[in-house]
Amino acid sequence: MDTALFTADGGRLVTYVVPLTRGPLNGKWAFPGGLVRTGEMLDDAARRELYAATGLCDAYLEQLFTFGDPSRDPVAHVVSVAYMALARERGLIAPPSGGYPEGRWFEVSALPPLAYDHGLMAEYALKRLKAKVEYTNIAYALLPREFTFAELEELYAAILGRPVDRRNFRRRIMAMGLLARQPGERRGAHRPAALYTFKQQSLQTVEML
Repeated sequence: MDTALFTADGGRLVTYVVPLTRGPLNGKWAFPGGLVRTGEMLDDAARRELYAATGLCDAYLEQLFTFGDPSRDPVAHVVSVAYMALARERGLIAPPSGGYPEGRWFEVSALPPLAYDHGLMAEYALKRLKAKVEYTNIAYALLPREFTFAELEELYAAILGRPVDRRNFRRRIMAMGLLARQPGERRGAHRPAALYTFKQQSLQTVEML
């Protein structure tokens, strides 16, 4: 299986890829992944490989699609079950020693050519994320526990690939009852900003935006 890992970084949506170090596609970029062990459940295998590549052990993870085109791998007919994972911030990546080479983050709109059919996986994962952000609270998995409304708005714009109407966005998000106001404020160069958190830190279906 292979896993497309996303996070938000400075108003951009980025994904994590690693260089292949052997075989005919040596040097190409690809999503982290590997083989399922005998008797291993698919989700367990995906979490194991994600941890080996990134050090993440509690990231949001969901199965996407099975890619089985006979021509996807130049060596053999290999079927891959693709997953999507979400991290709260790129700074959480700390791969355990050995196993995987150090990867890189690329903006989803500026990915290098990817090995196998991982370009299609990236498109499929992004399409799923765009859909789910409109009818679930999945954004909780891409933000720190506490965030400002401006950061939430910035995340939605990055995922959807377009600006959001600020006034309408705030009204509808608050009407859904997804957020809880937190004590304290974020202070910086501008006026203090209120802090929020998602009431539910697991996937929840909500009214369409």
